Amino acid sequence: MERNWLLSYLAILIVMAAASTSISACPIKFEFLNYTIITSECKGPKYPANRCCAAFKKFACPYAKQINDLTTDCASTMFSYINLYGKYPPGLFAAECREGKQGLKCPKSAPTR
Repeated sequence: MERNWLLSYLAILIVMAAASTSISACPIKFEFLNYTIITSECKGPKYPANRCCAAFKKFACPYAKQINDLTTDCASTMFSYINLYGKYPPGLFAAECREGKQGLKCPKSAPTR
């Protein structure tokens, strides 16, 4: 079954830093989204990877195309709001949520928003 890939935050930052193209604004208004999908499931002090990563995928996969578009600031904007509302340790999702070299797999059937 074909899957879309959601790159890890760390990989996105590395590629964005290396990119020579200009970055444009994100078309997704992350400031207005509901983050309770993540904040209700991913709680400290232990931040269980299975629950945090499942919640992160549920939130982020519908926006995988925009998050992976390195010509926009969607990835950094999304993570800024996730960390603002969840008060998560820096790099939590990049460190804990991995399913392969390219990051997380989003099901092809993930609803887009």
